[in-house]
Amino acid sequence: MLPHRLVVIGASAGGMHPLQLLAAGLPADFPATVCIVLHIPAHVPSFLPEILGRAGPLPVSTPVQGEPLLPGHIYCAPPDHHLLVEEGRFSVTKGPKENRMRPAVDTLFRSAAYSEGPNVIGVVLSGLLDDGTSGLWTVKHFGGRAVVQDPEDAQYNSMPKSAADQVDIDHTVTAEGLAALLIRLVAEPMGTEVHVDEGDRERVGIEVSIASTAHAFRKGVMKFGQVTPQTCPECGGVLVQIKEGGITRYRCHTGHAYTGDTLLVSVTEKIEDTLWITMRALEEASMLLENTGRELEANGQTRLASEYLRKAEEMEDRTQRIFQNITENQALSDEQLIYDTAKEEV
Repeated sequence: MLPHRLVVIGASAGGMHPLQLLAAGLPADFPATVCIVLHIPAHVPSFLPEILGRAGPLPVSTPVQGEPLLPGHIYCAPPDHHLLVEEGRFSVTKGPKENRMRPAVDTLFRSAAYSEGPNVIGVVLSGLLDDGTSGLWTVKHFGGRAVVQDPEDAQYNSMPKSAADQVDIDHTVTAEGLAALLIRLVAEPMGTEVHVDEGDRERVGIEVSIASTAHAFRKGVMKFGQVTPQTCPECGGVLVQIKEGGITRYRCHTGHAYTGDTLLVSVTEKIEDTLWITMRALEEASMLLENTGRELEANGQTRLASEYLRKAEEMEDRTQRIFQNITENQALSDEQLIYDTAKEEV
């Protein structure tokens, strides 16, 4: 275990401003390591270390594989890589995406909790959907502290609200007050080891290794829970249901992982993708029938030509119905369903 505290922070949309305030508010002698996952696209470079480095006195960098965790330093996950903590050093990997993200907040939090236990302070900031909820639950389950940005203070409150609803939170704080809270928390004595059910400890350890090196099936992912009728939206693999307190998650046999909300979003998006593919196939069939009909018509085979042209029109009608289904398809999420219900009650 590290001789100092470890602060792990997860953020997405709307998270840049709180992170800048945090960097500005931490002193140069801050006696803990800070690790940050901010959801960023895989295909663009991250300027987060430069931005946070200009905001405050602490050195900020993107760690490399095997680099030790130093106190008084801020580390930012690189694009398209998970950032894991393993035995006092960083593991920077391209393991399976979690909640459709790489880097993912849950993978960092889970690895920190498994490695450092009560030494960890987990923080969930502004963001969409619910990445960070499972990871913060694990931090708390292994004896660490759980902190969320006040949902009323967050630009996008889905991530902190989900965590606050599902995890026994120790502190709810505004972006302005986060630095002062962390300064106070890291000055407190480190907690003692807590008893964690061996089944939970084994599963978390396997999930950390999956994020590091994949091979989920051979690592035993199928024993995590009940096999479901759902399939992975990313690879089509079988999904296993995982229970963590009141949280239900899913992981496929190749390693991709989802919360229930992220899986719902992914499935409804997949419906639209499938409809577009169907529409394309119908249009191709309609064009082929029409072209063949015109050729037959030009060759004097009018009876057969009319049959081809009639079938082409039928295909076109079916295409229009599919397009109508596409325009009516709705990407669903917990937040969208709650919003729709509230509108109906007004």
